[in-house]
Amino acid sequence: MKTSFNIVLFGETGVGKSSLINLIAGREVAKTSGDSDACTMSYRPYSFPVHGVSYTIWDTRGFDEAHTGMGAREYLAAVEEACRLIRELTAAGGVDLLVLCHREGRITTSTPKNYRLFYEVLCESNVPIAIVVTFLERHKRMEDWWEQNVAEFTKHGMKAAGHACVTGLFGHTKSQESKLAIENMLGYHDDNGRYHMPSEEWLPRFLRGWATFQPFPKGLKKSELEALLRSRCGLGVHDAHHIAGILAKERDSDGNQRGRRFRFFGF
Repeated sequence: MKTSFNIVLFGETGVGKSSLINLIAGREVAKTSGDSDACTMSYRPYSFPVHGVSYTIWDTRGFDEAHTGMGAREYLAAVEEACRLIRELTAAGGVDLLVLCHREGRITTSTPKNYRLFYEVLCESNVPIAIVVTFLERHKRMEDWWEQNVAEFTKHGMKAAGHACVTGLFGHTKSQESKLAIENMLGYHDDNGRYHMPSEEWLPRFLRGWATFQPFPKGLKKSELEALLRSRCGLGVHDAHHIAGILAKERDSDGNQRGRRFRFFGF
């Protein structure tokens, strides 16, 4: 049996990630305040024991539906946050499980985008991924939502090794049912191995994939990104120059983003 369990929890702002962490912990360990000022890839780790197992959950912000692109400052901040996250995951020994937190309602264009960023790019499709649907307290039977909507996830290319339908409202009549659903989901995944890669390999590979998702912003100089990769992300001169070139190369001579971005993912 595992003595530690590392989870990367991700999703849009306002989907109930903090409430989900509290549901797993069985008490309030994460404040349920908004993170509207945080940038994409910003995160906060939470560590706590549950039934003799030490959990660490990295509450990570993905792309939001209302997001229309990053300016230079936000882009640099997101790259730096991604570097910090990968270093922490490496130091912790890797990732056991990815959890996509989805709020009841339609699947937005950001949902499959986040799924692929974390599942395919961050973890190379080598980590089990589960989907937790939140804000289901109004449903007589919460599992009905999944049965009625699972085909939509499949339609968008999102498959999960497990799922849970929950409410994060403490004291609600469905709270115990939600806790049991989460415990069953986590119990199913806690012996599936751990994905690990040295950060000096993991970070450059992730950033190459990041270029597929996020256009290089106008007004940002390649030299500025290169400097950040060296000073804040710990890359050597050669690697920083190479990765900055990959991230910046999609912009044509007129400063416009080339049109093939997202084609592979159907956007």
